[in-house]
Amino acid sequence: MLRSSDGGGSFSGYGLPVLSGLLLGISFPSYPFIRLETIAWIALVPLLISLRGDVSFRSFLGRVYSTMLIFCATSLWWVSLATLPGGLLTIFVQAFCSTVPLLLFFVLKRFRGYRFALFGLPFLWVAWEWLYIRQELSFGWLVFGNSQALLNMMIQYADISGVWGVSFWLVLFNVLAADAWLRFRARKQIYVHGVTLLLMIALPLGYSFMVFNDAELQRERPTVKVSLVQPNIDPFEKWRKYSSQDIMLIYFSMTDRAVSQNRPDLILWPETAIPFYILDERNLAYYELLKSRVERWGGALLSGYSDIVFYSDAEVAGNEYLYKFNSDEDRYYQTFNASMLVATGEDDPQVYRKMKLVPFAERVPYMEYAPWLDNFTFSLAGISSWGKGRDKTIMEFITVSGEKVKTSNVICYESIFPGLVAGFVSRGAEFFTLVTNDGWYGKSYGPYQHAAIARFRCIENRRSMARCANTGVSQFIDKYGRVYADIPWWERRSLAADVERNVTLTFYTRNPDLLPKVTSVVSAFLLLVAFAGKRRTIGI
Repeated sequence: MLRSSDGGGSFSGYGLPVLSGLLLGISFPSYPFIRLETIAWIALVPLLISLRGDVSFRSFLGRVYSTMLIFCATSLWWVSLATLPGGLLTIFVQAFCSTVPLLLFFVLKRFRGYRFALFGLPFLWVAWEWLYIRQELSFGWLVFGNSQALLNMMIQYADISGVWGVSFWLVLFNVLAADAWLRFRARKQIYVHGVTLLLMIALPLGYSFMVFNDAELQRERPTVKVSLVQPNIDPFEKWRKYSSQDIMLIYFSMTDRAVSQNRPDLILWPETAIPFYILDERNLAYYELLKSRVERWGGALLSGYSDIVFYSDAEVAGNEYLYKFNSDEDRYYQTFNASMLVATGEDDPQVYRKMKLVPFAERVPYMEYAPWLDNFTFSLAGISSWGKGRDKTIMEFITVSGEKVKTSNVICYESIFPGLVAGFVSRGAEFFTLVTNDGWYGKSYGPYQHAAIARFRCIENRRSMARCANTGVSQFIDKYGRVYADIPWWERRSLAADVERNVTLTFYTRNPDLLPKVTSVVSAFLLLVAFAGKRRTIGI
């Protein structure tokens, strides 16, 4: 028999929380042949049942943290393949941060009762996910809605609510399921719960049916032909084994073949494809060679690269600690994980510098307030203390047929940030490009999980995406979040496809933070009600 108090029962104490942690972990995208995302619809139920009784704060914290620790370890263990200390830190800190909405649940439960807290949880959960992902310290990978990234027919309403709406829907479903189970055990009627749960499944399906039959969405739109170049270079060897010339020759050779087979409007190379400061004055010969090659290919090239910017003493005055200093040249500088678009007939490239940096791996959070924190960087090969970009650059180029096209580039980790990506669309991006290097994570399911999350950005904004990886997973995704062409990981190959251009804005694109702001206001109101009222216990 399931029991939720501190003592007794075969599943008492930590049994149910551990079960929830495992269910949450396996519900997130992993290898393509594993499809367990529907488990997320009931994954929280065991935990919520275990929290109903008269549970002390110490026991409560132990239960929710054990759930989140197992969840994070199951979903994110692959981070340790790139950096063991960074991976362990990610798992333990992410697990702690994931307990916050449940700690607020404890407050509501203590002051207003279990069912009050239970039905307040969807608001607390989404409000916290949104507030958390906005912080530099966050590793907002495990937004609950991301678990449904591959369940295409159930998430099309993300063009209204974003991934936040999917998170809200999932938590609410879990809450109703837990409440129904407890009422059933108490021999109370659950007819309304059953009907509501069925409606919660039917409504997303109905909306998806309307979306896939929407004449306006199906209307034929202009396209741009994009070639992806996946070089399959070991990222750990990239900075040690290959010279700058070796790297460029690999890309030139692959792109020559790709262009000879399909004349693209845009060629896409992956993140840090050019791992040296090609725009630095000392490397201008390489850049001139690259420009001449682009002229030969026609169209445009968009590539990841390592950028460096030098600053005068006047520009850094008072903030010297935010910059690196080159003693040989007696000047300050910053390096950036960046991308550039080199267009035919243009001398200067269009540059975008990555704005969202992986905590501790690419930049230590809040080091501008405490420079000594930079000592805690878990550096990977070729990566250390990048500067933060500031501008959502929209890149423009002319197609082979003479049409002007606007696109944006998302660099790797940035694809998990809904608001950032929506901001590019608001500025005019007609389709997305994404460059990444997921080779750090070997043959784990990390690269597949990363690729799956990008589908949400396509649905939210109704924009197609060309995703180019150093190795796994390079693919084309349509505005419905469906992959229509891809390159398997660990293969040196190129791939060309037409990418649809779109200029219409979805409700979500125009209002990317509406739902999380509403849930934040409701959460604040619920906490106010809890503290304003007398402490009491409300059963089911």
